Amino acid sequence: MRAAAPAGTSLARLHPDNGGTPSVVFLHGIGGAARGWAPQIAAFKGAGLHPIALDLPGYGARPAVDTMDFEELAADLEATIERLGLERPALVGHSMGGMVAQTAMRRRPDGYCAAVLVGTSPAFGDSRGEFQKKFIADRLGPLEAGATMPELAASIVDGIMGPNPDASGRALAIDTMASTPASTYRAAIKCIVTFDERANLPNIGVPILCLVGEHDRNAPPAMMERMAAKIRGARYVCLPGVGHLPNLEAPAAFNTAVLELLLATAPAVRA
Repeated sequence: MRAAAPAGTSLARLHPDNGGTPSVVFLHGIGGAARGWAPQIAAFKGAGLHPIALDLPGYGARPAVDTMDFEELAADLEATIERLGLERPALVGHSMGGMVAQTAMRRRPDGYCAAVLVGTSPAFGDSRGEFQKKFIADRLGPLEAGATMPELAASIVDGIMGPNPDASGRALAIDTMASTPASTYRAAIKCIVTFDERANLPNIGVPILCLVGEHDRNAPPAMMERMAAKIRGARYVCLPGVGHLPNLEAPAAFNTAVLELLLATAPAVRA
């Protein structure tokens, strides 16, 4: 773990319908859903926070989509925060959700009080590059060949998890992946290769935790450590034994690492 995050930033103004409890907004990745944060909800409530897990467009109870764009995803997040009456909540974004969080912090630098970036990246390079073309072909090839998301879900999840994931977390990840509409999955894969927020990393001025699993092959630890080094005062934590879905593979360790940052940032509201 590197240097502590900047002090003096209070965690979220109070949610008006929640009796004065600081708010934390959770953003899932590709093939996830709001319910994929179930292992965090009770723990964060128990810590005195107000956790709000969102379905990104096309996921969960929301209609399937054919296209995605990071500016639109961030605008959707902003509209939800406004509708819920939140002011400067903390963000916890996993993978693509971490990219949405980075986009949101660039669009509204003073809109959030802290963020946890989990298994994510500051960029995906040139969307026209050979690596990106191969990434799309590899991820979408089975669907184009006629396979369904329920048929592919277990192999996708097992391909990104570490060697000994929590059994219930693995089952939940497979279920959310299987429930993802094929059109939404295609749109997300094509969207992710357009991402690049590297230029804004030095401008981020709120406490940041970059959190990654030891066996994460999608967002390797060395890459996330370099990312943290470019954000002023950011913390970097690597969780041993887990892969790309640390909140489901090792929920207790994940919760401890995230709550350490958020509770250190929170004002004294336990009255």
